Amino acid sequence: MKIKLDMSSSIPIYVQLRNQIVMGIAKGELQVGDYLPTVRQMAQDSGINVMTVNKAYSILKSEGFIEIDRRFGAKICPRKDSSFEFREKLEEELSLIIAESELKGIDKNDFFEMCKSIYDRINIVSVKGCEV
Repeated sequence: MKIKLDMSSSIPIYVQLRNQIVMGIAKGELQVGDYLPTVRQMAQDSGINVMTVNKAYSILKSEGFIEIDRRFGAKICPRKDSSFEFREKLEEELSLIIAESELKGIDKNDFFEMCKSIYDRINIVSVKGCEV
């Protein structure tokens, strides 16, 4: 999977890296059991600081997308646990997006149609999760 980072974006680099890895898993570009490059290798390949990669990997681990083993590195292992915390975070983020959409003139039907269109376009594959 090719990582493309926008150094001029207002989105922090570690967030961009985290988001691209999550999308790679969802699209099937990264499979359960695959190993990510080492922190040093990812930093070198992407032209970013080792600490930036480390932060992204730590977030991915805490969110349940990867497991980290000091001997083998970071392995793709999404946990299929829609915990209360995740659902609460999702509701909060969606509430803001819905409010912004409404304020910008996108009504409920247009919003739902846009969501469906995006969902279909990004080609999410069925990902087998790791045991919780």
